[in-house]
Amino acid sequence: MGENRYDAFVKTVGSNVRAMRISKGLSMEEVANEANMEYRQLGRIERGEVNTTITSLLKIADALKVDIKDFFH
Repeated sequence: MGENRYDAFVKTVGSNVRAMRISKGLSMEEVANEANMEYRQLGRIERGEVNTTITSLLKIADALKVDIKDFFH
């Protein structure tokens, strides 16, 4: 089965999280620490492997000091 639009959306959000983290010069460990989550979980989110919760995305946004809406562009 091919990728559906929901899977593609999850991958896009994850890619946006990664791009913002990298643009701020932060490691996964630094962001995960600040967001109070395992860095492996952040990696799965960035790779679009998991459909994470809004709460987790809000924690990541806070750690990156960005607006959560920026993940959805």
